[in-house]
Amino acid sequence: MSRNRLIEPRQPRRRAVTPDEVRIWRAVIEDARPLPGRVLPDDPETVPPEAMPSPPPPPGPPPLRPSARPVPPRLRGSPLELGHGQTPGLDRRSADRMKRGEMEIEATLDLHGHSQDLAHDELAAFIQRAWVAGRRCVLVVTGKGVKGDGILKNQVPRWLNQSPLRERILGFSFARPQHGGDGALYVLVRRQRG
Repeated sequence: MSRNRLIEPRQPRRRAVTPDEVRIWRAVIEDARPLPGRVLPDDPETVPPEAMPSPPPPPGPPPLRPSARPVPPRLRGSPLELGHGQTPGLDRRSADRMKRGEMEIEATLDLHGHSQDLAHDELAAFIQRAWVAGRRCVLVVTGKGVKGDGILKNQVPRWLNQSPLRERILGFSFARPQHGGDGALYVLVRRQRG
C-alpha cells in the first residue's frame, strides 16, 4: 500500500437558509427596486438550499507565537517616538545646527521648582504658544536634579513624545553647557501647514 495518496481538497459545507433569514431578507428588499438594466435575484425559497452558499465566518486575529508580544497598531500618520538628538524628516544641516546650539533660541521655559503636574501643564501651553506663534527653536530648562537624574529631566522627553506635544515638535536635544547642558533641552517646533 502506498502512503503517498493524493488528498482531494474538501469542499466547504453549505448550510441551509433558515426561515428567519428568509423573513429578514424579504423585509430588507421589500421596497428595493433594481437599477436600470438589472433584474431581481431569485427568490430564496425557489433556490434549493444546497445551492445557496453561506457567508464565510469573519476572519479572526492570527494566532500569536507564544513568545510574540502583540504590537500596538500605529495610527496612520502618527509620528515616531523621539529620543535625544533624533529629528526624523528634518534635513541634516538643520538637525546638526539644533544639536550644536547654533539656532536662535526664540523662547525659554524654566521649569525649576515646578511640581510634575504644573510642569506638564506649563510645557504643553508653552509648546502650543510657540507653535501658534511660528517659533522654531525653543529652550526648555528642566534642571539636573540632586544627583543628575531629576524627575523633570526624565519626564519632559516623555511628555514631548505624547500627544498633542509630539505632533507639534520635530525633535529635541540636550542643550550646550552655556544653555544648561543636560539640564535643558533645545526643542525644534514644527511649522504650521496651511
